[in-house]
Amino acid sequence: MHPKHARYQAAPHPVASERRRPSETVAPGGRREGRGIDRARATTGPYDARVASGGEPVLDALDDVWSSIVEATDGIGEADWDLPTDCPGWSVRDHLSHLVGMERTLLGDPQPLAPATRGAHVRNDIGAMNEAWVEQGRGRPGEEVLAEWRVVVDRRLEALRALGPEEWERIGPSPIGRVPYRRFMWLRVMDSWVHEQDMRSALGRPGGLGGPGQRHTIEHVACLMPYVVGRKVRPPDGTTVVWEIEGSPRRTVTVCVEGGRGSLLDEVPSEPTVVLRLDEATFWRLGCGRTPPPEGAGVVSAEGPPELAHRVLTEMNFMI
Repeated sequence: MHPKHARYQAAPHPVASERRRPSETVAPGGRREGRGIDRARATTGPYDARVASGGEPVLDALDDVWSSIVEATDGIGEADWDLPTDCPGWSVRDHLSHLVGMERTLLGDPQPLAPATRGAHVRNDIGAMNEAWVEQGRGRPGEEVLAEWRVVVDRRLEALRALGPEEWERIGPSPIGRVPYRRFMWLRVMDSWVHEQDMRSALGRPGGLGGPGQRHTIEHVACLMPYVVGRKVRPPDGTTVVWEIEGSPRRTVTVCVEGGRGSLLDEVPSEPTVVLRLDEATFWRLGCGRTPPPEGAGVVSAEGPPELAHRVLTEMNFMI
């Protein structure tokens, strides 16, 4: 992840203990509307599930996203590698250098020293560590960085396929605290896919959509909205915020605040406090800090108190 977004502002399991169905006092006449997020998949499902053969679904997801990154950058010109992206201070080459560094770090390769000076976009020690790998990639031909990425991906997938069941279950450090290694790898799916989209956007090469990277990213962002509303926005108890997300499939995410805590509802109340209508790309880009809150009509429309709607959109970014 980019140094600006180097640490998740969330507890390791921000939603699993806070999900419930709406009470009659909070959601009178609550109605089911559209398709909600896949909560089982987003909170516990993919982190614990294995296919019938005993394989790990996260391996296929990582392979899919990492291969798509190769497709996104293969054959681009050297000037394209220097194109700026939505992450301040980072070019297309920098994103791929960062991904190379992340996976090499997880392979146990020695880490380069952090730069002596920090750019304005580096805000913490984790960001400085990330920047060390990025700095190492600067000045190298983009095709050389891509060639290294191909090698690193092969090494990582080989190492991951060699893990036994107990190693996937082992609790260890991650950007969201100490979690099973399997869950950490699902975070790698999301992080890799978001960086892929950063590169594709800068290059004008859309793609990598509709697969496990996009699905998991949207589900992960959705499951952190109780944290965003309850802990960051802090509206009065009884406030309900609904995101109606256009896409295939259409998704609805509903958060209610009680006792100063946000929780996901399975149904949309008859009179929610705020309703935000937006597309999938805007939803995950706001959650991952890739775009400022949209101003004006078009990408986002809102019903309810304008100030509260704006605060929710402004605070959706859960990365720093």
